Amino acid sequence: MFTGIVEETGFIKNFDGKKLVVECSKVLESTKVGDSIAIDGCCQTVTAMSSNTFSADVSSETLRIIKGFKVGNCVNLERALTPSTRMGGHIVQGHVDGTAKYLGNMTFEVPKDLDKYIVYKGSICVNGVSLTVSKNQNNTFAVAIIPHTLENTNLKYLKTGDLVNIETDILGRYVEKFLSTQNNNITEDFLKENGFI
Repeated sequence: MFTGIVEETGFIKNFDGKKLVVECSKVLESTKVGDSIAIDGCCQTVTAMSSNTFSADVSSETLRIIKGFKVGNCVNLERALTPSTRMGGHIVQGHVDGTAKYLGNMTFEVPKDLDKYIVYKGSICVNGVSLTVSKNQNNTFAVAIIPHTLENTNLKYLKTGDLVNIETDILGRYVEKFLSTQNNNITEDFLKENGFI
């Protein structure tokens, strides 16, 4: 579990299609083999470490969804939550839903199947960064971003047409599941009456 508050950026030092090696420093502090680190929002298990790198074995499911693991790429890094961590962003699982295309001006185009989970003023995770949706229409969304976040993440390097990793807010997916289950007591009216939508 993560918050989407990026701790540092690192660089992909090596990637052979299965094993990923990331060069970094801060996220190595107190990290041990078996811990989780989000790389551009994708939860990966640390399988080896050196004084300035960690390695992770990338699953076929991750490779099916994510296309951005290329040698030299700058990546956003965050260690998993601990019980004493402040919850500064939102609940991020590190389970990327898909990719979106950057259109410029912090606006992104998403596939229709993801658009339904994105809501105005809701939370979204872009390359592992917890952000607030400032606009959402016609399979596109824009995010509000402060200068500090832009300066300290790889979002400052985005160029029109680049793909980014997207994780929608998990709460929307649970609501959809509950609403689609037959014989449940949760209705759209119930959710509205109780301030959920």
